[in-house]
Amino acid sequence: MSVNGSSAPAAPGGRASSAVSRVLVVDDEENMRHLLLLMLRKEGYEVVAAADGEQALELLAAREFDFVLCDVRMPRLDGMALLAELHHPGHALTVIMMSAFGTLDLAIEAMKAGAYDYISKPFKSDEVVLTLRKAEERERLKRDNARLEVELVRTRGLENLVGTSTAMQAVHATIRKVAPHKATVLITGESGTGKELVARAIHDLSDRRRGPFVAVNCGAIPETLLESELFGHAKGAFTDAYRSKTGRFEEAHGGTLFLDEIGELPLSLQSKLLRALAEDEIRRVGDTRATPVDVRVLAATLRDLEADVASQRFREDLFYRLNVVPLALPPLRERHGDLPLLVHHILARSRERFGRNVRGVTREAMALLESQDWKGNVRELENLLERAMVLSEAEWLGPDELAIEPVAGAGPPEDGEDELSIKKLSRRLEDRLIRSALERTRGNRTHAARLLEISHRALLLKIKEYGIDL
Repeated sequence: MSVNGSSAPAAPGGRASSAVSRVLVVDDEENMRHLLLLMLRKEGYEVVAAADGEQALELLAAREFDFVLCDVRMPRLDGMALLAELHHPGHALTVIMMSAFGTLDLAIEAMKAGAYDYISKPFKSDEVVLTLRKAEERERLKRDNARLEVELVRTRGLENLVGTSTAMQAVHATIRKVAPHKATVLITGESGTGKELVARAIHDLSDRRRGPFVAVNCGAIPETLLESELFGHAKGAFTDAYRSKTGRFEEAHGGTLFLDEIGELPLSLQSKLLRALAEDEIRRVGDTRATPVDVRVLAATLRDLEADVASQRFREDLFYRLNVVPLALPPLRERHGDLPLLVHHILARSRERFGRNVRGVTREAMALLESQDWKGNVRELENLLERAMVLSEAEWLGPDELAIEPVAGAGPPEDGEDELSIKKLSRRLEDRLIRSALERTRGNRTHAARLLEISHRALLLKIKEYGIDL
């Protein structure tokens, strides 16, 4: 079938490597097709023309176009019928309608049917080109937004899991691999390693990211309340159950439920959790009916669940149901090279929060930080830096501002056993913090107590205890 003014076709369904926009002109008037071909080619567009809607569909099936300029009134398949064919999933074309019988009602009808814009004939060449340029800009913005969304999805959640060490890169890789799937992940690691941050990252990188993320600390809720907290209860299920209650499973429907400290879950509830995971439904306390739920479950623990299974403290079948994908977080002391990045990240995030202009830490302070064991991991580091930022007036935090002692082996101890005495180190730390707070507040004990987050009376007692001279 010949097409007036058509250029050599590309491979079916293919797309030329050139960035030039492809335009399909659909008009039953040969003169109009010829005019638009010349006009648009002069503006740098790649243009193909069709005499009616049916011919346009044949061309669209054979190659890709970016824009369609389509007349409303044509024989065989008219413009509105062609627009209806193109405005459905699978076609991402931008359609601009044209008509010599331009009325406001027709323009509105075309826009409602999915047209990008409407041009009345006769038109000026600038009008057509301007409309196409606007459409191109819109498509460019859509592509940019889609690219940014992909990039955001790729990095969302990982921005708080700072680290380029081999150990952290392995964690990042595992998160990216497991995020798209519904598989249960068991996150293990010491306290303060960021288990909830990992769970949030998995959620944010998954297709459930627009759903809720619900976190439950199984060790922080009394056993008598935990079943109702997780699964909800029916009205009248027990004394004081005056109304039905939705549990966390139902709250997380369509999203992710994060069960922190899963190792603290009582045996009496482990079978009910296992049933919920296996059957994708829950039963409220006191209810005879099951409620279907669509929830992805992530769990975390600092306990050795395998040892708990061996001692019959934790159900073996539940352990295997939870441990589909194990993800072990490294302690900070094993994340070689990550400490400077973490310090920079924590300080940058905290500047606005505390209204302080702390630029960083000195070399001596960094060496001191790197000498620590960090038994509290990243959470301990974060607390220390935020406290130093609040109490110090310095732009650069040094060893004095950090108010920590070198660990044993990092420097000469003050006496034989002092470096191992928690009690003595705690007293020194308190002394330094109180002096720093009083210095910063110019001796105002009320303000100093507020900074230290202790009562005014407690501060007075400690000032006396440590012999601090005001």
